Amino acid sequence: MQNIAVIGAGTMGRGIAYSASVAGLSVIVQDVSDTVLHNAKSDIEKKFDHAVRKELLSKEMAEDRRSAIQYTTELSEAAKDRDLVIEAVLEIMDLKTSIFKQLDDLTPPHAILATNTSTMSPTEIAAQTRRPEQCLALHFFNPVPKMKLIEVICGLETSEETINKAIAFGESIGKECVKINEFPGFAVSRMNCLIGNEAMNMVMEGVGSPEDIDKAMKLGLNHPMGPLELADLVGLDTRLRNMQYLYETLGEKYRPCPILTKYVNAGRLGRKSGKGFYDYT
Repeated sequence: MQNIAVIGAGTMGRGIAYSASVAGLSVIVQDVSDTVLHNAKSDIEKKFDHAVRKELLSKEMAEDRRSAIQYTTELSEAAKDRDLVIEAVLEIMDLKTSIFKQLDDLTPPHAILATNTSTMSPTEIAAQTRRPEQCLALHFFNPVPKMKLIEVICGLETSEETINKAIAFGESIGKECVKINEFPGFAVSRMNCLIGNEAMNMVMEGVGSPEDIDKAMKLGLNHPMGPLELADLVGLDTRLRNMQYLYETLGEKYRPCPILTKYVNAGRLGRKSGKGFYDYT
């Protein structure tokens, strides 16, 4: 598991690529957009510079790792000769299944195909391939370089060999892994989405301000980040897609809060747009 490809160069994709590169793995990052790739490269290089300033990496090691990352818009270029391909695109099932169909044809027979989904079925995604036993979900958390957990989610036909290799990969990049059997929302997202949605309902009902609700959760339950701050960090559009999927699969208690839908419709997507439950401008 030395040769890794990351499909999708957004926030999660570039975080995964950086973490794998720091661990000394060969990494290719693919995205259909030249602009997104350029931004990803710039962001990853800033992460290396920060690591050098904090004395987490030597200047020589950072330069070696940085120069070893490749960037491409061609899926075929990214997929060839890889041991593990991690898809990190938007939480849209049709998009993920389309990519997996292509990866099944483009990757070598031994390659493991993983989706970095926070809610969606790896079984359904794997069914689009001829190697469902070599498919699973690896749910990383944002920001990837700092967050220690990977949820290793087993699909219906995921083999024990694939699970063990995925856990070994996670450990090789300094993460701790938990094995979760597939069910909508897995473990963390299923609980976290409920907490965040209830916090949004409380804002809508006038129970408290976003600042006070987040402060209460941080100081009262020792959460490192409040649920509304976290939703802004993840992206309110992403959170809405997650809630809609959980609502469809798990029922009424996951109905998205109306204020979440309103904010997304207004373009208030959180940190990435400059405004969500907080103002970042």
